[in-house]
Amino acid sequence: MKNHPSRRDFIRNAASGTALLMVGGILPGFSAKSYYNIIGANNKLRVSVMGVNSRGLALAQNFSRQEECEVIHICDVDSRVTDKCVAAVQKIQDKAPQVFSDFRKSLESKDVDIMVIATPDHWHDPAALLAMQAGKHVYLEKPCSHNPREGEILTEAAVRYRKSVQMGNQRRSWPNVAAGIEALKSGIIGRPYFAKGWYTNNRASIGIGKEVTVPAGFDWDLWQGPAPRKAYKDNIVHYNWHWFWHWGTGEALNNGTHMVDLMRWGLGVDYPVKVSSNGGRFHFTDDWETPDTQVINLDFKENVSMTWEGRSCNGRHIEGSSVGVEFYGENGSLVIPSGNEYRVYDLQNKLVKEAKDSRSVDPRDLANPAGGLDALHIRNLFGNILRNEPLRSDIDSGHKSTLLVQLGNIAQRVGHSLEINPENGHILQDKAAQKLWSREYEKGWEMKL
Repeated sequence: MKNHPSRRDFIRNAASGTALLMVGGILPGFSAKSYYNIIGANNKLRVSVMGVNSRGLALAQNFSRQEECEVIHICDVDSRVTDKCVAAVQKIQDKAPQVFSDFRKSLESKDVDIMVIATPDHWHDPAALLAMQAGKHVYLEKPCSHNPREGEILTEAAVRYRKSVQMGNQRRSWPNVAAGIEALKSGIIGRPYFAKGWYTNNRASIGIGKEVTVPAGFDWDLWQGPAPRKAYKDNIVHYNWHWFWHWGTGEALNNGTHMVDLMRWGLGVDYPVKVSSNGGRFHFTDDWETPDTQVINLDFKENVSMTWEGRSCNGRHIEGSSVGVEFYGENGSLVIPSGNEYRVYDLQNKLVKEAKDSRSVDPRDLANPAGGLDALHIRNLFGNILRNEPLRSDIDSGHKSTLLVQLGNIAQRVGHSLEINPENGHILQDKAAQKLWSREYEKGWEMKL
C-alpha cells in the first residue's frame, strides 16, 4: 500500500503538479486554473498572524479573505486585542482561529505554513528567523529589520532554510505603480538621475511618560522580547514605540521605507557611496527620540542620487499628495503619488501621460491604507510558495531598501555623513557609526543562524 502524502507535502509539491496540468491536463474538461481552484479549496495554506493590534489586524483580515489560505492562529501578548481580531477573522472565514500569547507555541504546530509578522520593529527579524527555523514561510511587514546586521542575518537565513520571505513593500505589486516603474526604465523621461520621496503627517505630541503598572492581560516582558529590558511607561504601547530607538526606527523606516524602495527600484541601484541626514525633533518637547523632521540624501556610483523628506508634524502635501515619489530625468519627470497611479510630465511641465485607479488609498490610515491592492502582494507570496512565481519583494531586495534608510538614521544619530562601500552597503572607517550596525539583545534572545 502506498503512503498518502501529507497536506504540507501536497502544498510543497503543488508547483510541479500544476506544471504537469499545464502540459496536458489530467482531468477531461478541466483547465489548469480550474483544477488549481480545487487544490486551493482542499489544501489551503495555513497562516499564523503575530501582532494584531493595528496593522496585524488588517493583515489577518486580508489573508483570511484569500481563497488560497486560512488563518488558523492569532498571536499577541495583549489579550485586549486578540478577541477583536478573532471575531473579525471568524466573520470572514466562518472559523475562529486559535489564540496564542506566545507565538513560539504557534510555531510548534506542523499545520502552520506561513507566519505573518506585524509586530513592533524590534521583533521583526528575531521572529522571522525563528519562523524559518521552524519550517515556516514568512510575510514580514516593513521594515524587514531593526538594524542592518539583522537584515543580513535574515537574507542568509532565507537561503539556508530555503523559505519564502516576502517583505511588505506592497506597492511592488500595485499594477499601475509597477507600470510606471517599467515606463521609467523604458526611457519615458530619458535617463532618470535624481529621485525625491516624501511622507507628511500631523502627529501629536506623545508627552512625558510615567512609569505605571502594566495593564492586566498584557505581557510586557514578552513584548520587549529581544530588546534589553526597560520599565513600562504609559506612552509607549501600542504605537509610540515607533519614536524610541530602543524598539522603533522612526518615521524614516515606518513610512520612508516604502518610498525609498520605489526610488531604488526605479533608479536600478543597490548600495550608495555616501549618505547624509539632517533634521531632529523640532515640533514638541517630549519623549519622542527619533526625528520628526528629516531629510536623507543618498549618492550612488551610478551617478544618480535620491532624497527622502519626512515631516511627521507638518502635513503639507508635495505634488498634491501626503506621500509619494518623483523621478527627474533628461526629458521630464514621473510622479507616483499615494495611490496606484503615476503621471509623466515633459520639461515644460506639460502632462503627457497619466494612469489612474479608482480604488482609494489613505496613506495616513495606520492599519489598512490600501487593503484591496495589498491583497495582490499577499497572493504573490502564495504564488511563490505554490507555483514558484518570483517574489516581488523578496528579503534580499527588502533588506537593500531597508538598509538605505537605516544608513540615513545612523548618519543622523552620529551627526555626520557616511562613506559607504558600494559593493555591500557597509560603513567605511567610522567606528561611531559602525557601532550602530547591530544592537545589544536581552540575554537569551540573541539571533543565531
